[in-house]
Amino acid sequence: MRSLRDFVAGVGFFAQGVGWVARHGRWWGFGLLPALIAFVVYVGALILLGTNALDLAQVLTPFADAWGWRDGFRVLIGIVLFLGGLGLAVLTFTALTLAIGEPFYEKLSATADPLPDVEEQPWWRTLPRSIRDSLVTLGYVLLFSVPLFFLGFIPVVGQTVIPVIGGAVSGFFLTVELTTLAMERRGLARKERFAILRANKAAALGFGVPIFLLFLVPFVAVIAMPAAVAGAALLVRARLAPTS
Repeated sequence: MRSLRDFVAGVGFFAQGVGWVARHGRWWGFGLLPALIAFVVYVGALILLGTNALDLAQVLTPFADAWGWRDGFRVLIGIVLFLGGLGLAVLTFTALTLAIGEPFYEKLSATADPLPDVEEQPWWRTLPRSIRDSLVTLGYVLLFSVPLFFLGFIPVVGQTVIPVIGGAVSGFFLTVELTTLAMERRGLARKERFAILRANKAAALGFGVPIFLLFLVPFVAVIAMPAAVAGAALLVRARLAPTS
């Protein structure tokens, strides 16, 4: 029951983020531009992947040339490749958007989560570290996602259980990315941030999974990104690393 309560609480922090940016419309408006730039980049990449998915599936499955049902099999492979690319795009969208809009999102996070005794670092000092940490996080994501990708070919289980596990993994690491700004301002290193989120796994999933699902809907990621950053700051302030 406690895990369920924590999960629901995590969902609530995203709702609080939506409420915060709704009350601070200027932040929401400015926050759309970096997300829009990243969105355009990923739409182009996904269109390219979608138009070439069948050709790529054929290259990856030369062993199926003699199969009578090779075309249907390759269509399935192409669909899985596209869905895998879509999932990876959702995960890396946050990292790219935060990198593009680093100065703005740092200010947004600091406004939603004021820390009077903390000396704010200029964005050009924190950006290299943020990029490095995002690459490390991406490595962890791939460590989980690649096996899940192949497990997705298992009949029944691959179409039911595996997507749920994949959504949970994606949601957790999305929370990792979104809470980085607020946790870094508290002087927490990457290992410490991971430890805190693992200790609050249910709340991290409650926050990240709904955002991951929303980010799957075209253009919703652009609209929701400022609210996600604000909600992450509020989650860190109230639950993960409170200042008092």
